[in-house]
Amino acid sequence: MTHVFDKSKLPSRHVSVGPERAPHRSYYYAMGMTEEEINRPFVAIASAGNDSAPCNTTLDFQADICRQGVEQGGGTPRRFNTITVTDGIAMGHQGMKSSLISREVIADSVELSVRGHCYDALVTFAGCDKSLPGMMMAMLRLNVPSIFVYGGSILPGRFHDKDVTVKDVFEIVGQYAAGNCPLSELTALERVACPGHGACGGQYTANTMACVGEAIGLSLPNSNMAPAPYKSREEIAIAAGRQVMELLARNIRPRDICTREAFENAARIVAATGGSTNGGLHLPAMANECGIDFSLFDVAEIFKTTPYIADLQPGGRYVARDMYDAGGVYMLMKTLLAEGLLHGDCLTVTGKTLGENIEQVTWNPDQKVIYDAKTPITPTGGVVGLRGSLAPDGAIVKVAGMARLVFEGPAQVFDCEEDCFAAVEARQIREGSVIVIRYEGPKGGPGMREMLSTTAALYGQGMGESVALITDGRFSGATRGFCIGHVGPEAADGGPIALVEEGDIIRIDAEQGTIDLHVDAAVLAERRAKWQPRQNDYQAGALWRYAQNVGPAWAGAVTHPGAKAETHVYADI
Repeated sequence: MTHVFDKSKLPSRHVSVGPERAPHRSYYYAMGMTEEEINRPFVAIASAGNDSAPCNTTLDFQADICRQGVEQGGGTPRRFNTITVTDGIAMGHQGMKSSLISREVIADSVELSVRGHCYDALVTFAGCDKSLPGMMMAMLRLNVPSIFVYGGSILPGRFHDKDVTVKDVFEIVGQYAAGNCPLSELTALERVACPGHGACGGQYTANTMACVGEAIGLSLPNSNMAPAPYKSREEIAIAAGRQVMELLARNIRPRDICTREAFENAARIVAATGGSTNGGLHLPAMANECGIDFSLFDVAEIFKTTPYIADLQPGGRYVARDMYDAGGVYMLMKTLLAEGLLHGDCLTVTGKTLGENIEQVTWNPDQKVIYDAKTPITPTGGVVGLRGSLAPDGAIVKVAGMARLVFEGPAQVFDCEEDCFAAVEARQIREGSVIVIRYEGPKGGPGMREMLSTTAALYGQGMGESVALITDGRFSGATRGFCIGHVGPEAADGGPIALVEEGDIIRIDAEQGTIDLHVDAAVLAERRAKWQPRQNDYQAGALWRYAQNVGPAWAGAVTHPGAKAETHVYADI
């Protein structure tokens, strides 16, 4: 349906209406726009497309297709791009320090482009990890009618007649280092693991946040799990363009959709799918944009009562394509809602409630990926929050697929990821130890690096279940094993993790949700008196600026006060 809009109360009136805006309109005429197009609402189409990685290579095409839907709905599309930092390529070196800050840069750049050009609505396209929460944060910050579109996952590669993903490539590096496979095997796998366009195929951060997009109501139903190469992605892009015009006509805004109950739904889906621990970082950051208190501790409370029901990699067997074939996120939400584990009355971008959308879904008993919530893989435990003397401000661990949920052992301590990775390669990690990697937090890194290269190498060496690893940094969604991230306070702030010494006993209990350092309080007080803050190598530039502004991981590692401090909302200018 094509709507006719009155621009007198829309932001774009500031750049297109009245004699005083003749200079502005001259720019639009210069681009070949007609008077009719100038008189329509201006709809921003923000793409994170680029040639950096396959996660992002189809986004510009999808964004351009979206123009058709916007025009069909009575709007004028205005496309622009933002950056990404692709984690798989940034992983294992200093480049990973740029990853988390890219989330803020993405949100900030979309905000600035929309504000600067006075756009009335927004459709966002994202592929790699940080671009998903970054885009959704911008939508919530601006609060103009908006829809989020995920560009889709990659199809699995085939190697030795098995489905493989990039996780397998990271892990074979450890196998090679341990002398368990020839170099020819490694090079053969790297050539076939990623067979085309799309984001990483397992339930890593990109697919986790894609599921969040649907669960929280910002994406069209069953739109995000369709793989990037599928023709249906074009239809989804057009539908998003049409529907955002419907949202504009009805003035349905992202903060109308993303209530506290909607955030609780999103946290459920992270845990139920055995999703990335980064969900515990991004949900609080998104909530901050709405002025909603929803910290890591709130996320962890939801996790405690959520059954793990999606048999997805890295802890399970299947990839995103398989989940799509099984019925997608809405199939999973159908069984959760039936068991009273979701708030069905939350509004979505369809203009209907989550429950009304779910009513259109028929449960498929023949699929193998999504378990009935009555008979879950495990009653709880896809992702678990931890708290204790080592992490008074919390920590998080993915336990999906793990047999061992309690670990106690002596610490092996490293002050950066590179030192730990070198020790792994040199086979210096001892079975039964708790590896500590510190000074990798949001402020101390700076940038809160992911540790997939290290964890995957350990797993590849066959040590994934015989050691634990804790850090004030982060882990990739592809990480598996007993790996605890987001330990707070971080070492740079003098948290207990900064005081750990070689051989100290650390106990982690993912059943009880505890993480404790077994060192006498008097000894810790003595160590604290001697502790001195460390200076990192980033004393200028974007990473320095980030370190000055970033808050703690438990609150989402955000860099501004959020909606609580607003004196105006952009959508109402």
